[in-house]
Amino acid sequence: MQTLVLGLGNPILRDDGIGPRVARELEGKLIENVTVAETSLAGLNLLDLMVGYDKVIIIDAIKTDKGRPGRIYHLNVDDFQFTRHAASTHDINLATALELGKKMGLLLPQQIDILAIDVEETDHFGEELTPEVEEAIPVCLEMILAELTAGNIA
Repeated sequence: MQTLVLGLGNPILRDDGIGPRVARELEGKLIENVTVAETSLAGLNLLDLMVGYDKVIIIDAIKTDKGRPGRIYHLNVDDFQFTRHAASTHDINLATALELGKKMGLLLPQQIDILAIDVEETDHFGEELTPEVEEAIPVCLEMILAELTAGNIA
């Protein structure tokens, strides 16, 4: 099974860089048939990265109203079924992009897991994560490695 671990985010917008940071930490710790990548792309651009993989694990920032920074949510594409929209090709979210990709006949992964880390600061430039989000890195790494070796996220 070919697996992609994909860290999403902008590494110069403080906590929004959590996805790429986790991806960098995974380098050299992974098993065979696993590719690690990081990107600041979104929407339809993500499809090119996912084509040909059986499984994708996405690590990304999320900002919830009542969450606490550093909390990790295990989500899947179905959790976003009510967010599908396409105001323009520049404003397509992951769920909509995947639906379009399937309709176009792209060979997309059958399983997509999303590890969304609640963040605090994404409005100011900087490469440092806030302390609570930084503390989530080893926990997220353990979750990913467990998924890759045992087949399920705790």
